[in-house]
Amino acid sequence: MHIVYLNGDYVPKSAAKISVYDRGLLFSDAVYEVISVIGGRLIDMGRHVARLERSLGELSINAFADWSAVAQKLVADNDLDEGLVYLQVSRGVMEERDYRWPAPETAPTIFAFAQERSLLENPMATRGMRIITRSDLRWQRCDIKTTQLLYASLMKMEAEAAGVDDVWMTRDDLVTEGTSQNAHIISHDGILISHQLDRRILPGVTRIEMLTQAKSMGLTVEERAFSIDEAKDAAEAFVSSSTLLIMPVIEIDGHKIGDGHPGERTGKIRQSYISAVQGRPSTET
Repeated sequence: MHIVYLNGDYVPKSAAKISVYDRGLLFSDAVYEVISVIGGRLIDMGRHVARLERSLGELSINAFADWSAVAQKLVADNDLDEGLVYLQVSRGVMEERDYRWPAPETAPTIFAFAQERSLLENPMATRGMRIITRSDLRWQRCDIKTTQLLYASLMKMEAEAAGVDDVWMTRDDLVTEGTSQNAHIISHDGILISHQLDRRILPGVTRIEMLTQAKSMGLTVEERAFSIDEAKDAAEAFVSSSTLLIMPVIEIDGHKIGDGHPGERTGKIRQSYISAVQGRPSTET
């Protein structure tokens, strides 16, 4: 039986009901987080909670819960060894549809669920991802992790239709990020380049630890935007996210990256990242 959390209760997913007048449904007026689970342990929970609370603050949604306790109970109740936990918070239910949101005392809708998924043994880690580039037509606050994911969904379907794995989005010929991942390249002289934190990208939680591990390996890090041509000319390319961890990119718009195989340094970063998060005391996750 799959157990979910809804507004303080843990119930079978078939019993979880949300009003059709919820602003998350009507306006995508909601934020969310997704946390990796490896070996039954939540990965980087503290950082995810901090980002969730920042997103809520940016949208003035007043929601409070023991996010870690909710996530941990869902892992236990669903006997989840490896996969993901999603936390989702909307502004709540309104009496009638209106662009203006309800008074501050309106109770938010808090929903959370667990999902089994293989993270460590993903075959793309050995074969690499093939991606295409498309214009980034999302709204201008990509730093807030909202549920406004329609454009990302459209791009994932476009990638599927093109027979590739995903899309890197661009603005002014500069790569912003993937549909659900941060994008990175490694130059031929060993410089790891990752888009700076601003409103054009989501501040990835996995990205934080990835950069720490890359620096510990002796890589120089430059936080700046890079062009499509710069990416195609790179020695290696990869993405980072809670769902993919660190994943190599071997092709962009049909152009082979490096020798067309997952990069050696990318592989080392992936393994170093996995070792770091698995070995971290539970109080830090």
